[in-house]
Amino acid sequence: MTDRDDLRLLIAGGFPLITIESCEEPRIIGLLRTLADGLDVSLARWSVTDGLVTLLGADFFSAEQLRLVDDSAPAANSKRASDPETALRAIRGSRQPGLILLLDFHPFFDNPVHVRLIKEIAQDYEVRHQKLIFVSHALRLPEELKSFAVACDLALPTAIELSRMVAEEAELWAARGGKTKVRAEAAAVSALVNNLGGLSRTDARRLIRNAIRDDGAITRSDVSAVSAARYALLGGDGLLSFEFDTANLDDIGGLHRLKHWLGERHVAFKDSTAIDRPRGLMLLGVQGGGKSLAAKAVAGVWNIPLLRLDFGVLYNKYFGETESNMRKVLASAEVLAPCVLWCDEIEKGIATGDNDNGTSKRVLATLLTWMAENHRPVFVVATANNIADLPPELLRKGRMDEIFFVDLPNAEARKEIFAIHLKRRALAPAHFNLDTLATRSEGFSGAEIEQAVVSARYAAQAREVTVDESLLLAQLAATQPLSSVMAEQVAALRSWASGRTVAAD
Repeated sequence: MTDRDDLRLLIAGGFPLITIESCEEPRIIGLLRTLADGLDVSLARWSVTDGLVTLLGADFFSAEQLRLVDDSAPAANSKRASDPETALRAIRGSRQPGLILLLDFHPFFDNPVHVRLIKEIAQDYEVRHQKLIFVSHALRLPEELKSFAVACDLALPTAIELSRMVAEEAELWAARGGKTKVRAEAAAVSALVNNLGGLSRTDARRLIRNAIRDDGAITRSDVSAVSAARYALLGGDGLLSFEFDTANLDDIGGLHRLKHWLGERHVAFKDSTAIDRPRGLMLLGVQGGGKSLAAKAVAGVWNIPLLRLDFGVLYNKYFGETESNMRKVLASAEVLAPCVLWCDEIEKGIATGDNDNGTSKRVLATLLTWMAENHRPVFVVATANNIADLPPELLRKGRMDEIFFVDLPNAEARKEIFAIHLKRRALAPAHFNLDTLATRSEGFSGAEIEQAVVSARYAAQAREVTVDESLLLAQLAATQPLSSVMAEQVAALRSWASGRTVAAD
């Protein structure tokens, strides 16, 4: 059904209060005008700037009626009763049935007089048939009013509507500039439409217009800018961070099984008709082995936003607030879908100990319930270093599509990692004996190999020479890898993963 149909049903229903959380005020007023006209009912609007104004039908509130509740109310019909208490008393004193639209009333719910007046109007609905419609960007009704109210959730534009908006804005730009048409890459337009999902029509049009206006074209660079702007509009509350620095599978050495697994599921994840859409994966392994890079690569390869959940920000000292924050995070991820939700070091957020009054258990329960019930294209990538702290409920099959173990890279993977980091620093891998480097870096993680390359560059700069193989070998020899420093812990981790997880490489 359309938004107009939904609103018509709610207006015809028996609830005296309707709440609409939206920033699209003009569109809502337009919808209600059309509906009120078609239903032949009166429509009035209240705002703190204009007071009570009748938009359609019989005038709800004469100057005399307003003076009964406020002697200072002006007689002018265009501006009156801007004080919320005066307006509500006038509504309660009027016998005119119809719809009253209250714009941005949310700051005034703190006043018990306002709440009582609204409740009395609602209780008299069967007699007066006055329906109050609250519209604001955020609405939290007091408990006393919730039983009288029903929420109207306006539908977000579909992919077809967004594609139509792109075409309309392109035509407008061309007509204004006297151009023939906007230059557009088909893949970029498709990605742009995907990245506009979850936005209102107003915000979507604004971002489409900005993407076209700069250069009269829609390219891959516009997609990144729109994705960032979309996050700022929908998810910028500090609980989630938008990761701009995504990666490509070519940026990762080794992990061939994981790469193949992701490649097989790419199409299915983006297929809105797929019954078994991929839900997520767990990456366990040695620190510095490439888990975080792999999480970034999922978003980079699938060309979708990467959202990182910060458990440190999630937790709040007040009872119930942490769970509420978790629900906000998951709701934001759904709105920003399709996306990757990266739960980094997840064991720090859901360790089920008894030292937090059960908060972590409730957070875990919230996450597990959402994972079971969510149908939006949100791909969860959870990374963890310490499996001992992970609850069994999360690890069992069915919660995640797969659990991969990211071990220390083998010799072939170490060669790939050296080549990647040398190229990234404008050093030709062909000038180095990668076999020798791989042999001498046995037991090194990917992060430790990268640091050896970085240290070799610093040493070369200090000596005013070029980075060569001897400098790299010297840095490797001077480094004690984590696999040696924490040999017992790494061995225990490997032992646990054997037979329980899938090797990523």
